[in-house]
Amino acid sequence: MSDTLRDQLMGLGFKPAPKPERKNDAPRRDGRPQGKGGAGNGKPQHAGKGEHKPGERRAHGNGGPGKPAQQRGQGHGQGARKPRTAEEMDLAKAYAIRAQREKEERIETERLKQEEARQRREAKVKLEELLKDKSLNAEAADIARHFPYGGKIKRIYVTAEQLKALNAGELGVVQLNGRYLLVTAEVLAQSEAVFAASVALKVDPNAPAEEDPYADPQYQVPDDLVW
Repeated sequence: MSDTLRDQLMGLGFKPAPKPERKNDAPRRDGRPQGKGGAGNGKPQHAGKGEHKPGERRAHGNGGPGKPAQQRGQGHGQGARKPRTAEEMDLAKAYAIRAQREKEERIETERLKQEEARQRREAKVKLEELLKDKSLNAEAADIARHFPYGGKIKRIYVTAEQLKALNAGELGVVQLNGRYLLVTAEVLAQSEAVFAASVALKVDPNAPAEEDPYADPQYQVPDDLVW
């Protein structure tokens, strides 16, 4: 454009166009690049999320930097248990010894009970064999002879002759399977040797009469009386 045309435009109020700014992309003397976003602008760059500053110790887990791992783990579980005292240990030991002793006593009690039951079964079998065909119970017996046995008053029917022999100790009564058998004094002694608990009535002829109030027929209990 000629100077005359420029002068005319400027005279009309037009201003000349601004000259474009030149970018200096040439490197500086220290080798750092030019520009506002470059690292050479003199401003320090801030570390972003997840980045670490030089010299900063990275923390592991949920704890902060420099926090010991043992302290960080205390929030997730209980601390170390307090050791038991000597008194507590002695008390626990005493409880254990007593529990063991009680257990042994229960076992021994049960063993003795089973052994006693076994002996009773064997004794009853022998007694049954001994008393076979040795009972003197008579069908015609009409006299009730009462006697205490097992905490209750029991009775057996005998004849007049058998009553005299029974009170004199020449006869006796043995219990077998819920029945009361009248036997001789000899069989009574054998039965007592086999199973003492089976002896229901054994009269001592030398004992005072008042020790056996049921020996005299005058104390006979009526048959219609329920004991």
